[in-house]
Amino acid sequence: MKRQVITLLAAAIMLTAGCQSKSQTSSAKDGADTTSGTAPAGSGEASASDGNPAAAVDVSKIKPADPKTILERKQVPILCYHQVRNWKPTDGKVGKDYIVEIQNFKDQMKMLADSGYHTILPDQLYAYLNTGAPLPSKPIMLTFDDTDMDQFTIANPTLKKYGFKAVYFIMTVSIGRKGKFVDYMTREQIKQLSDEGNVIGSHTYDHKNFKKYTGKDWEEQLDKPTKKLEEITGKKMTEFAYPFGLWNSQGIPELKKRGFRMAFALADKRDPNEPLYTIRRIIASGYWSPKTLHNSIVRSF
Repeated sequence: MKRQVITLLAAAIMLTAGCQSKSQTSSAKDGADTTSGTAPAGSGEASASDGNPAAAVDVSKIKPADPKTILERKQVPILCYHQVRNWKPTDGKVGKDYIVEIQNFKDQMKMLADSGYHTILPDQLYAYLNTGAPLPSKPIMLTFDDTDMDQFTIANPTLKKYGFKAVYFIMTVSIGRKGKFVDYMTREQIKQLSDEGNVIGSHTYDHKNFKKYTGKDWEEQLDKPTKKLEEITGKKMTEFAYPFGLWNSQGIPELKKRGFRMAFALADKRDPNEPLYTIRRIIASGYWSPKTLHNSIVRSF
């Protein structure tokens, strides 16, 4: 009974608040089209990896650069998605911000492809931030939070159409569950995403606010979920996404101790001392057209 309550609470949290604690820093409108002649982010230079945008990168010997060096590099656009499904009459105004309708999502991915964007994965981002390693022209990272089933059934096939890869931040309490509001991915589906070249990252056990962790929370919210995801994928967990985008500097050493090399927040400013653990993302709003999304990418990064 307790576990069922936790699941329902987690689903309610996602529908009403998503993973965001504050409004987006960008509020681009459809009125101004900035798609022409724009190179929005990243290295700004084409590289040999353009033909293989998610190419494997050996990061085993890379040492983290000093914060100043990392902060001076151009930020790579990173989008955060939650649910990809059509709106229902029961969806509230706030909830719709985190639900991108199916055709809109497909149109957004087509816009990214038509605009020349290339998806990158965490190894490439880590190498770029620490060493200045070249990125594809117009690099972008796509991330999906909370383990929603539609990320596998709808988003993933759409990404494959354009040769895109993504990062899926998994909340382990919900794996394989069918909820009142949303169904969740199974272990087998998570493994398939990983095997197909996408990256699986940790998003805690049940979405508890990272800023409030004490005592056994570190074991329940970090250690156990990490072990479970590593058992599923057969790969080490090195990326983490903060629930609600909330973080504090006191908790970052706990991430480091557990081998996490990067942590992803939302639209807030990065920590000047720990930029690798406060990497910015923007939520792709369900209210945004592809043009508005493009404008938000350009203005936010």
